[in-house]
Amino acid sequence: MLTPNDPIDAHWRVVPLPSLSDAQKDWLTRGGSLTAHLRTLGAVTVEVTREAVDTPWRDESKALDVTPRTPVWVREVALKVDGVPFVVAHSIVPLSHSTGAWQSMRRLRTRPLAELLYSDSSVSRSALVSRRITARHPLHRLASMQTNEQPHALVARRSVFKRHGAPLMVTECMLDALWTRLTVSDGKKRHREHVRSYDHLSSHAKRVVHGEAK
Repeated sequence: MLTPNDPIDAHWRVVPLPSLSDAQKDWLTRGGSLTAHLRTLGAVTVEVTREAVDTPWRDESKALDVTPRTPVWVREVALKVDGVPFVVAHSIVPLSHSTGAWQSMRRLRTRPLAELLYSDSSVSRSALVSRRITARHPLHRLASMQTNEQPHALVARRSVFKRHGAPLMVTECMLDALWTRLTVSDGKKRHREHVRSYDHLSSHAKRVVHGEAK
């Protein structure tokens, strides 16, 4: 049974789709700050693309336990690694809470939302859920604006944070550049391991030739 502020619905699921790659399943279920995880790949910057009063998307109101016409404060950003967009994030909070429990959200500017979410012991987090995002979903359109093209289906995750009973939902859509960087990084890692293995074998062979190995 779903409870108020539960991000699960018919599309958003706790267990990632089995058809996704191992890397996608890993990043969709990683706990902690996504910004911190991205920093392991390079220098992270935050580009704020929109902050405004709006209404929830169709699949958001139930997770926030509000009506579809409830005004919310929206913050949309692109998380870039070495200047390249890797993630598009869409965060919403009921407007009344944006001037109350979550008022600091309005003063972040280009600082990551993670600074609020992971530095306060009074903040709790729901389960992470994920889904594929197609062109029919508004999050896909946000991603298209960052990539200047119409990308294929993407993957995204979301969760609800609560502070003093006030919900804030963060939805994060991973862009193709992230998977490309991980593939390149993994290739370099395997190459380094291969070189180390080759150097070890070469060194061993030399010792054998000189009668040093037993």
